[in-house]
Amino acid sequence: MPTIVVEVMPKAELLDPQGKATSGALARLGHGKFHDVRIGKRFELVVDGEVTDEVLEEARRVADEILSNSVIEDVVAVTVEGAE
Repeated sequence: MPTIVVEVMPKAELLDPQGKATSGALARLGHGKFHDVRIGKRFELVVDGEVTDEVLEEARRVADEILSNSVIEDVVAVTVEGAE
C-alpha cells in the first residue's frame, strides 16, 4: 500500500531547543562537524488504493490544517512512498 509522508519542521526564524540540545550533545560526544541541528516531525499516512492528484491534494490540506501549527512550523515536504 502506498504511504504519503509529510515532513514538518520548525520555522527557520524560531529557536529549536531540541535541536540545540542535540547539537551540543553531538559536539560533546566528538561529532563536532555537525551543527545547527533542527528537529522536526514525520507523519506517514497509509492509503488504500491509488494515490491520485486529489488524494495528494487532500493530504497537503491535512498537513497544513491539522498536522502542523502554521504559527511555528512549515510543511517542508509531502511525498509518496511505496507506490507502484
